[in-house]
Amino acid sequence: MSLSGRPTIAIAFHSGYGHTAVIAEAVARGAAEAAEVVSVSVDTITDEQWAQLDAADAIVFGAPTYMGTASAAFHAFAQASTKRWYSQAWADKLAAGFTNSGAKNGDKSSTLSYFATMAAQHGMHWIALGLQPGWASTTGSEDDINRLGFFLGAGAQSPTDAGPEAVHKSDIATAEHLGARVARQAAIFRAGRTTPAA
Repeated sequence: MSLSGRPTIAIAFHSGYGHTAVIAEAVARGAAEAAEVVSVSVDTITDEQWAQLDAADAIVFGAPTYMGTASAAFHAFAQASTKRWYSQAWADKLAAGFTNSGAKNGDKSSTLSYFATMAAQHGMHWIALGLQPGWASTTGSEDDINRLGFFLGAGAQSPTDAGPEAVHKSDIATAEHLGARVARQAAIFRAGRTTPAA
């Protein structure tokens, strides 16, 4: 990765019905103020896009939660990434994650934990959401940022009988926060790499 200019954040995601794509777009918006952003739909990934992931300072993983884990298309991408694992090509990059499901909880923590474990196996540094839970008191509401109360990454909930336009505005704001946080941390890491050791 080049150390000149702004950091590059890659968003590697799968979206089954468009809801998770809305969250991926929000992560990208949040990151775009401080970083260059590349979005990669992992079910149609090309050699050029693999190279973009290799060159990125940070990779944010995203997928819907199906049956307690990431979608099959994301798992196929993860298994294909073992070529990078063998060479530790992604070691010391930053990583983060987001997921969406139909239920408020929907076992999304399992998917976020899966992403974090994948990142750890690649030797990456995990960036958590960095938000206190919203909607956790009688004065809170479902419009609070991080309304679902996840810490490991961004969690979203979308009704299964509604289209992508039904993604909750709080979940979109939470995803934007995650993107901005990853971009800030990537800038710090990047600056540290250019500072001579004492």
